Amino acid sequence: MPRAPTGESSIARAARIIAAFTADETSLTVTEIARRTGLHIATASRLIAELTTHGLLARGPGREVRIGVRLWELAARASPTSSLRDAAMPYLEDLHAVVGHHAQLGVLDGDEVLFIERLSARDAVINYSQIAGRLPPHISSCGHVLLAYAPAEVRQRVLRRPMPAYTAATITTADQLDRAWAAVRKQGYAFLAGHVHEDATGIAVPIRDALNDVVAALSIIVPNDDHADAGIAVLLAAARGVTRTLSGRR
Repeated sequence: MPRAPTGESSIARAARIIAAFTADETSLTVTEIARRTGLHIATASRLIAELTTHGLLARGPGREVRIGVRLWELAARASPTSSLRDAAMPYLEDLHAVVGHHAQLGVLDGDEVLFIERLSARDAVINYSQIAGRLPPHISSCGHVLLAYAPAEVRQRVLRRPMPAYTAATITTADQLDRAWAAVRKQGYAFLAGHVHEDATGIAVPIRDALNDVVAALSIIVPNDDHADAGIAVLLAAARGVTRTLSGRR
């Protein structure tokens, strides 16, 4: 396969172009893609044209570049989270109906929480997560659950990273985060009141597979008030249902 003078393959450069898009920025100019990838604009333009030809990227009405339908199709077909999402959806829908705000499903990808599904409502409390979006684990209730049961080397890596504050309640030190993970393992859920936004509380519980490994977290985002803890019991019940489905039990 053709290689750049630096030794980087065309596939590697194409992967960098695709990775330039984020959950919040799904449409970019060629110039912005070139800047983000460090590619010469002529090289970026040529690779974008090739990726567009194969449907992996697409052009918008203003010539902006977007992720193509073909790429979405291939990703959806190969996604290892498909069975997890399918197992969780009935329980997510029930959760959403009960809490009337946000119900979501997250997995650990690298050192971040990746949200693979979210149900919301028009007048729901503020929530920064979105489908295919990511959050740092120190501010996310899903992140607390996923890291509490993650391998020690993953936890240590996260503990060494900066932990910026979003509110006065945000955990910002390694000692605080380590104690929070211990509390999750003891009580079986994470309860983060006002950690991302003062008006919102995130509550999350683990989802386990047939081998009893934690593979995901189920969470709700509700108003930060005296009624927030009412969601804990329904969350735990929903997680047991998803776990039974993943394990082939009814």
